[in-house]
Amino acid sequence: MQDLCTMVHLCYCLFLVLSPLIELKDSQIIFCTDVVSAMLIRATGQNLRLAYLRSLESLDLVKQIEVSEFLFSGDIAALIYLCNPFTIVACVGLSTSPIENMAVILCLYGACSRLIPLAAFGWVIATHLSLYPAILIIPVIFLLGCGPDSPPRKLFLQRHQQKEVLNQSKLPPRFSWGPVIHFAFWAFLWSVYVLVLCGISLKQFGGLWEMFKSTYGFILTVEDLSPNIGVLWYFFAEVFEFFRNFFLIVFHVNILFMILPLAIRLRHRPCYLAFVYVAICSMLKSYPSVGDSALYLGLLGWFVNELADMQFSLFLFCGYVGVSLLSPVMHNLWIWRGTGNANFYFATAMVYACLQIVLVVEGVSAMLNHDRKLRNLITGKPQDAKS
Repeated sequence: MQDLCTMVHLCYCLFLVLSPLIELKDSQIIFCTDVVSAMLIRATGQNLRLAYLRSLESLDLVKQIEVSEFLFSGDIAALIYLCNPFTIVACVGLSTSPIENMAVILCLYGACSRLIPLAAFGWVIATHLSLYPAILIIPVIFLLGCGPDSPPRKLFLQRHQQKEVLNQSKLPPRFSWGPVIHFAFWAFLWSVYVLVLCGISLKQFGGLWEMFKSTYGFILTVEDLSPNIGVLWYFFAEVFEFFRNFFLIVFHVNILFMILPLAIRLRHRPCYLAFVYVAICSMLKSYPSVGDSALYLGLLGWFVNELADMQFSLFLFCGYVGVSLLSPVMHNLWIWRGTGNANFYFATAMVYACLQIVLVVEGVSAMLNHDRKLRNLITGKPQDAKS
């Protein structure tokens, strides 16, 4: 409770600093949304940390791993989300991305806490606001069916085979379809409720078809080529119209191609899988924003213990800082002063995309290396630089 009060006090002080810069009425809604998201991130991080410690205890690795040195990942993730510059910029700019982020976090929190109606509500609202969170259905299914992140099940079997005693209570639960079916029911119920409300409110403006055309259709066709921190606006501004539909399919299907391999490899870590999906969508979505980066960086804070040995951490940190400083400068030189051209700003967008690729690749590699480290501790194999 003391930590919670400290965080609320910090949020209030931050709000006092930001409130003179923006309109008070709108800023209150957005800032409260960010605060709620930080609270949910903190609670989910605590659940993940407890689940991880229980897994280490079941594997009898508590003495071999310095558990006392584990960081409180929930607190770190909440502070990363609430205090990083991307979140502050999205709040100052009165962007709607904090609302979308809260829906995604609400979905993951509900799935980790086994609050199935809440998880379904968050998933439906997130998908309604932005099409891309629909792929989070796969991590949510793993969370509901198997539980929070844990080492691979085969590690538990290897440990108990060494003891020649199979203790079912220490094994991770097998996949259960009951909560998944329950989630599907509530997701259908919330979807119907949202569609009915949208149909009533948009009856005079073309109905649901016009809404889908103006929202999901707008996202998929990339009609607006205004400069943003992504790369699609520049590419489709330069591509020949004859090839436009082909490259639209390529860019959108590229996200779908990554879903299945990552789901197979990271099925035992559904929350980390959700982070990877969110980061990939932030790279390849039609209209990205800094709020997307704030979300996946906050989710990354859940895994500070597992990713302690991730490579290029300092390089990524400096790269994000550099892009954050150079992007507004290049945008100002091109759009407002007219002393530059589109390549000035697009160069920072390309660097930003490359940084996200490095983050995802190195993050996944570090998580898999962490699982190999646990396997080596169980089997007694010596650890090398690659494991």
